[in-house]
Amino acid sequence: MSDADTTPQWLKRDGGHRLAYHRQDRASPGVVFLGGYASDMTGTKASFLDAWCREHGRAYLRFDYRGHGQSSGRFEDGTIGRWTDDALAVLDALTEGPQILVGSSMGGWIMLNLALRRPDRIAGLVGIAAAPDFSQDIWWSLSAEDQDRLGTEGSLAISEGEESLIVTHGFIKDGRNHLVMRAPMEINAPVRLLQGMQDDAVPWPTAYKIAETMTGGDVVVTLIKDGDHRLSRDEDLARLGAAIAELAENL
Repeated sequence: MSDADTTPQWLKRDGGHRLAYHRQDRASPGVVFLGGYASDMTGTKASFLDAWCREHGRAYLRFDYRGHGQSSGRFEDGTIGRWTDDALAVLDALTEGPQILVGSSMGGWIMLNLALRRPDRIAGLVGIAAAPDFSQDIWWSLSAEDQDRLGTEGSLAISEGEESLIVTHGFIKDGRNHLVMRAPMEINAPVRLLQGMQDDAVPWPTAYKIAETMTGGDVVVTLIKDGDHRLSRDEDLARLGAAIAELAENL
């Protein structure tokens, strides 16, 4: 039975919040999955990694940020800073030894934040359509009228690829305090970036910009010409598994 079919465990956080998580205690380095904006730990990639880590005997942790999935809190109150703090608490409290972080979309931003704050814990990074600093991209894509509306009303529905997302002024404002692409990133762990060229949410040159901003030399960008933002097809998931296996074997 997959852990997705069982009751999650809980990590207590500040303000009475509880973060839902599932954990497998197996071999090191472990794998930690960091989900995207408004996603949860039952998605295709998170579930694939559950099965992959079981098959390969590797420790695995997935969880829901506050306001996501089964965790407590309101999504509208969330910010990159709060969700990064959630991920940091999970990393510190629920994992031991070196970890391979897998960040999908917004999770790629949080992945980079963790690597900068806990460099001694990071065995490698795998980004899937990683979207660092995307709050600023959203802000500058808005018309002056929508920027005013967001400031006045506090939230705004926007189109992000094929989806409609609710973005709050607090999310945009807080994001400015956590930008990682404006200066060299002191990340020297090996990095693998998987990016679809048909991604309608994250332009594929973003992967190259991330690679260029990192100080480490072992950074590999893999472009999937017919890949979309989700990268959840069987062949995409096989690439994800291969990337993790390579990093684990080379540790």
